[in-house]
Amino acid sequence: MSTSYSRLADQARLSNDEAYALAGADLSTLMLAAAQRRDAAHGHVVSYSRKVFIPLTQLCRDVCHYCTFAHPPRKGQSPYLSLEQVLKIATDGVAAGCKEALFTLGDKPELRYAAARDALAALGHETTLSYLAQAADLVFRETGLLPHVNPGLLEPGDIAALRSVSISQGIMLESASDRLCERGGPHFGSPDKQPAARLRTIALAGEAGVPFTTGILIGIGETRAERIDALLALRDLHEKHGHIQEIIVQNFRPKPGTLMSRASAPALDDHLWTIAAARLIFGPEMNLQAPPNLSPGALKPLIDAGINDWGGVSPVTPDHVNPEAPWPHLEKLAQATRAAGKELTERLAIYPSHVRDVARWTDPVFHTPLLQLIDSDGYPRVDPWSPGSQEAPPARDLAWISASQDSLGAGEIGEILARARAGETLTEAQIVRLFRARGAEFSAVCAAADDLRRQVNGDVVSYVVNRNINYTNICSYRCQFCAFAKGKGSEDLRGKPYDLPIDEIQRRVREAWDRGATEVCMQGGIHPAYTGDTYLEICRAVKSVAPDMHVHAFSPLEVWQGARTKGISLPAFLAELQAAGLGTLPGTAAEILDDEVRQVICHDKVTTGEWLEVMRTAHGLGLRSTSTIMFGHVERLEHWARHLLRLRALQQETGGFTEFVPLPFVHMESPIYRKGKARPGPTFREAVLMHAIARLALHPLIPNIQASWVKMGPLGVKACLEAGANDLGGTLMNETISRAAGASHGQEMTATTMEEMLRAMGRTPRLRNTLYGTPPESRGALARSVTTPPEPVRIALVSRKPAPAPSTVPACAA
Repeated sequence: MSTSYSRLADQARLSNDEAYALAGADLSTLMLAAAQRRDAAHGHVVSYSRKVFIPLTQLCRDVCHYCTFAHPPRKGQSPYLSLEQVLKIATDGVAAGCKEALFTLGDKPELRYAAARDALAALGHETTLSYLAQAADLVFRETGLLPHVNPGLLEPGDIAALRSVSISQGIMLESASDRLCERGGPHFGSPDKQPAARLRTIALAGEAGVPFTTGILIGIGETRAERIDALLALRDLHEKHGHIQEIIVQNFRPKPGTLMSRASAPALDDHLWTIAAARLIFGPEMNLQAPPNLSPGALKPLIDAGINDWGGVSPVTPDHVNPEAPWPHLEKLAQATRAAGKELTERLAIYPSHVRDVARWTDPVFHTPLLQLIDSDGYPRVDPWSPGSQEAPPARDLAWISASQDSLGAGEIGEILARARAGETLTEAQIVRLFRARGAEFSAVCAAADDLRRQVNGDVVSYVVNRNINYTNICSYRCQFCAFAKGKGSEDLRGKPYDLPIDEIQRRVREAWDRGATEVCMQGGIHPAYTGDTYLEICRAVKSVAPDMHVHAFSPLEVWQGARTKGISLPAFLAELQAAGLGTLPGTAAEILDDEVRQVICHDKVTTGEWLEVMRTAHGLGLRSTSTIMFGHVERLEHWARHLLRLRALQQETGGFTEFVPLPFVHMESPIYRKGKARPGPTFREAVLMHAIARLALHPLIPNIQASWVKMGPLGVKACLEAGANDLGGTLMNETISRAAGASHGQEMTATTMEEMLRAMGRTPRLRNTLYGTPPESRGALARSVTTPPEPVRIALVSRKPAPAPSTVPACAA
């Protein structure tokens, strides 16, 4: 690549003069630079929207000389689709898996045709735009399809009205050349094709915060300089408002029966030059589209030129604007995309870049439906699996995990994986890039993580025989994700409030010991009557009936609360707990270690800094702990990366974490989900990636990655064990927190069942204790003799006096 164009690939913003200079540039040089710029933001993904095409009316007051979509009124044909026809098309789309309803129509036909005015009057409307709003609203309410509307020129009131019933809007600029509107030009007689008028509509959409689609039509008589004029005009608007989510570079195709039927279509090289120029002018982030049905046999060159999107592709309806050009079958499109080195990925009518800031870009009516549709990066969920459910993991993802793809050589993903294997600290951006892995990249990340697992842990999978004892579900905190804790009546979901008496805690400890357990894992809600002395009493109660039982107890929130209520420092309180029998701390209450997220899901809980301070202090006293993440609700990939990096930094400092435990969000009974403010957990791909990327990002500092059988289920656990995990956690005996949230994978997995499952997976089971040592053989033999879960005991509410007023002594004081 020549020196003058090397900076193009380095994501520099082109000046206007530099943009115009592209007109004479070498095509191969431009394409290489454009592809590199595209990859910097979009990586391995080429997206498309699975849509249904709804031609509300084919009447139009314009007479573009290349168009076969618009036509005058026809005898015996209704000027508009009826609402019943609209709903039938939409329903067929839903049955075919579509998520977008694309409304296309002519521009204000009622201003030209009496037939349009009469038809609208019969429908109860004065304007086409009013009828469009009703139809879009009906489709969304009745089918859940997200409407995208292409209604032509709009005024501010029109844009506002349509924003409340559509997820996005669009209008093709086509050209910024007034010359094409003169007599003999393709837009002569088409008042709505005046460039200034179309640019005004696009600007008004930006002012109204509407995600917008636009683009240019090439080969209708414009020059390359005029194409650049149009692209620069659109760039100016986007840099001002940020609302243009995609630029379409569409190639003209002559059609019989039009005034331009004998005009020549643009050459492929000319199309490729325009795509590359558009990519270089708009930069890496912009979504650049070329319709695949208009360039059959040339899909790889289009990708090589810098596109990252194929636009809307319908498995149900034809392209009514280009009826002579059928959509490619989606499987064939996927194959062609993969042959070009990319992965075809479904998106919504609103792109991920705008979904990630949904409050800014969409009407509130769409917020909850969008959250329920999307994954953590803003792409649509394409299978019904969610953590804790009985749905089978998607076969597609299981196949990629089993494929054991190599590291993809020297590409971006390969370079990141090489750094991780070497034990280097990855950057936030690199970790985010790994979380965006799909297809072959997903396979490569899983394979790299599993290679590391094999190097560090071999083919041994460890587990501990333990019992969960959640001594109270009464909590004075208001974590929005928690279905376990019971507070005010309006927040109560499953089950009744309870508070276990000490003798019941001891009974459960004795029963666990008699079943071969070496650990009790104890956590509960923050009962308003609990103090630091309560936690000390619980520790002593365990040790009094089972002196050799390991006490793995108290989240950092409970520790913080205990120190605060006793009015002593964290080190002093942790030392008292240690003396009372506390062995290790569970690394729960971490959720997402980023205060931007915590402010939404647990605003009154310990902050990120306070959680880390509890762990830092505990590790300093010789108390080791696990570490966790609870993911898949409201956070973004960047938050996952920050969480992992904060854990890595603390582990580098203290060495106190024994393992990392990904906890996928179980949504079914969660208050924040039931209120429509959270996603339904991570997708299966994301859940597996969390285990794999944790192995890579935390290597070599945290050697154990645990998979939760309660949340992932047996097939999910198997997938995680093939993607970097080496531990299955505990047998549990009475798991209640995930069950309260709606998980359905059982409350206990006996040692025998767990070992049988692991052997069937080709792994060697290893019974461990909390600190990954080997318990006495007698404990293992006893645990393997157990075949049935313990009988649940119903416990009534036990009243406790409220805790005394907290001391003013800061808990974090030395």
